[in-house]
Amino acid sequence: MSRNPNWKSLTFLIGGSIGLLTGLAAAYLVVKKQEESGETRLLTTGDGAKIGMGIVTLLKLISETGHR
Repeated sequence: MSRNPNWKSLTFLIGGSIGLLTGLAAAYLVVKKQEESGETRLLTTGDGAKIGMGIVTLLKLISETGHR
């Protein structure tokens, strides 16, 4: 990776693209679920906490990649 002087920019570009696509997919799933049920539900505090802990766990797994 040190041979390519733009590896940081490339990493940010790829990571940002993956994050964008993942966020769009999550929003699509929320909208689709609400359309199927016919009711509008807001996320509860508990739902937000679960999502937040899942994201923290995912980021921890990503940061530990390659440190074995």
